Amino acid sequence: MHENPHGLPRPVRQANVPRLLEALGRPERELRGMLVVGTNGKGSTCAFAVSAVTAAGARVGSMPSPHLQEPRERIRIDGVPVTRAEYTAAFAEVWHAIERHGLPVLSQGVFTATAAVHFRRAGVGLAVAEASIGGSRAAAAELGLDVKVLTGVGLDHTRLLGGSLAEITRAKIEAVRDGDHVVLGRLAPEAASSAQQVLRTRTGLSVWRMDHEIRYAARAVGRGPATLVDVTTPRAVHRDLPCPLPGAHQHHNLAVAIAAVDALAERGHIRDPDAERLRPRLAATRWPGRLELVPHARLDDWTGRVLLEGATNPQGVRTVAPEILDRARTGGRPGPPVLVFAAMDDKDVAGMLAPLPADWPLVLTRTGSHQAATPAALHGRLSPGRRGPCLTAEDAPSALRRAAGLAGPGGLIVVFGSLRLVGEARTALALPPG
Repeated sequence: MHENPHGLPRPVRQANVPRLLEALGRPERELRGMLVVGTNGKGSTCAFAVSAVTAAGARVGSMPSPHLQEPRERIRIDGVPVTRAEYTAAFAEVWHAIERHGLPVLSQGVFTATAAVHFRRAGVGLAVAEASIGGSRAAAAELGLDVKVLTGVGLDHTRLLGGSLAEITRAKIEAVRDGDHVVLGRLAPEAASSAQQVLRTRTGLSVWRMDHEIRYAARAVGRGPATLVDVTTPRAVHRDLPCPLPGAHQHHNLAVAIAAVDALAERGHIRDPDAERLRPRLAATRWPGRLELVPHARLDDWTGRVLLEGATNPQGVRTVAPEILDRARTGGRPGPPVLVFAAMDDKDVAGMLAPLPADWPLVLTRTGSHQAATPAALHGRLSPGRRGPCLTAEDAPSALRRAAGLAGPGGLIVVFGSLRLVGEARTALALPPG
């Protein structure tokens, strides 16, 4: 059994989450809302859902995971991160309970409890929670939210969740409890079959599936990147919804989010979103670090473009690769973009790099995470067919500087492979947490 640094088996520390919540006086007792699980797209789906819920006139707390730059990003009210003082106050209450009752808890449990405490302090009773890894084993599953959302399933975190789509789907969909309302994004046949096997063991469910009960259609508007999406659910037809986040995959995430918000309305947790308020709220949705373009980035005396992308597995990179290639074509620079890459030590490095041209220059680095692979380890996992220059750097700031030297003035740097790397790059570029 895997041991953690405190010497207790991981399942024991997971089991301590409900004990911690009990010691805190059950701050989650009055919460209702949705738990979002899946391999990719969770954060964007949650961001869209928060925008839509505010269009229904409700205050909503959200719990993105992980944070990019500061832990307070994990606790938001109406999409805005709490202040450092608010985060510190809620965290102190949780930490005192941990020490008073002797309850070692994994970091995800601490973050979840801290969010629940702050929501109680702020008088917020509606939550949009993102599961970190897995489903039933995620600390956020302890909040008892009765709308469960599965965005999609891919091969990631296989050491923890299993080596097949069926096993990973099972690990995520196990979060569903009797009586829940379930929203399923588009799933491969193997994943869909596994999900149905688990759901048949539950009673009293309402289940809405993409391409069955849920449908959407997207269309470009004008010559720019603007896109409008029509979403149909069993409850409503939503027309002309703006999708401000780049990439065709975001149309699917938007549709999943709207279906989940309709499920909240179906349950009586919120009013139906007002159509005239819904469109501007969705149009204002932002999600840092996901195909986030910094058009006038500065590093010392270098000025150019930096594209920040949080894809952390081959499926995610394949999904965003068309957008990255489009940015490369429209930059007006003759040279290729320069990739800055870091990853956790259990990632498929060759698979993550494969969707992008093998002759693009590459700078390998590592983040401050103890689970990060070293640049030397990453180099050893590169495909033999990789042809472009490959450099290494000890950390994100130095990697960006090496990449700037390769890209030249006005060039494009693409940062990807790890959300931790994206956060460290945002800090190096002096971008505020958000």
